[in-house]
Amino acid sequence: MRPRGRATTREERAEVAERSLDDAFAEYTARYGLTVGSNGDGHDGAGPNHDGPPSGDRWSTWDESAAGERGPRPYPDWLVTELAAVDTELGVLKTGKEADVFLLERAVPGTDRATLMAAKRYRDLQHRMFHRDAGYLEGRRDKESRINRAMSKRTAFGREAIAGQWAYAEFAALSALWSAGVAVPYPVQILGTELLMEFVGDDDGVAAPRLAQLRPGPDELEHLWEQLVHNLELMALAGYAHGDLSAYNLLVEDGRLVVIDVPQIVDVIGNPHGRSFLDRDVRNIGGWFTARGLHPGRVDDLGRALAADARLGG
Repeated sequence: MRPRGRATTREERAEVAERSLDDAFAEYTARYGLTVGSNGDGHDGAGPNHDGPPSGDRWSTWDESAAGERGPRPYPDWLVTELAAVDTELGVLKTGKEADVFLLERAVPGTDRATLMAAKRYRDLQHRMFHRDAGYLEGRRDKESRINRAMSKRTAFGREAIAGQWAYAEFAALSALWSAGVAVPYPVQILGTELLMEFVGDDDGVAAPRLAQLRPGPDELEHLWEQLVHNLELMALAGYAHGDLSAYNLLVEDGRLVVIDVPQIVDVIGNPHGRSFLDRDVRNIGGWFTARGLHPGRVDDLGRALAADARLGG
């Protein structure tokens, strides 16, 4: 007699394996707020259905984010948390291989309570291209071994898990960096794979330029370098490296340098390649500054100082 609850034929074993994978997928999507079956338009369908608002595209999703899925306290004065608020999409700010960024207004109709935000939406499974994640993910592991195996094998479930990790990694990184005093956009909330954050730009919805777009004179270059050094020191003291730092991942808003695009942030202690990522960040951004007149020795000094701040040795 066949033991109860045990699959013996190939078909039965396949059925059990498929059920196990489905169960693991359901557990993971529930944990990270993901929704199976994206409609492919940049929204993942997270959250319950509501009657539509009298204006705009949707009601505010503020109340749909659970504890730990909203930005650090104290909340900024500009943050709109009223449940009567409405979200209106105003256009695309940036398209990318892993995610697109949209301009969003959250406002309370009939009042002057309104703010602009950047909505970063990680793409659905069919359109994501997490092609550079292997090294970054070495310092990130899920508690579930089967999820780790799926991620390492890049199964469909594994790719969905990786996408969830990227979104939550960026939200967690922004929260940690903001709390550490680093000049980053304030992370408003995360819901599924949509990350809402402070819009860095003017009141008309014009985004601040990237550092790469500027042609600074000597005084401005010095001021920007000092801000960069300060922010990187704060990151290193907190144990982080940006992981993909360049003049394209820094905004300049009225002379203020702002660090953006941090989903690949590296724990320089937990990641076995942490020192390499830190050195590469310094080398990449340092090259931009030296090409515009900064003495190369200051870049070398920064690399050594950050390694010491991060407790990685000289």
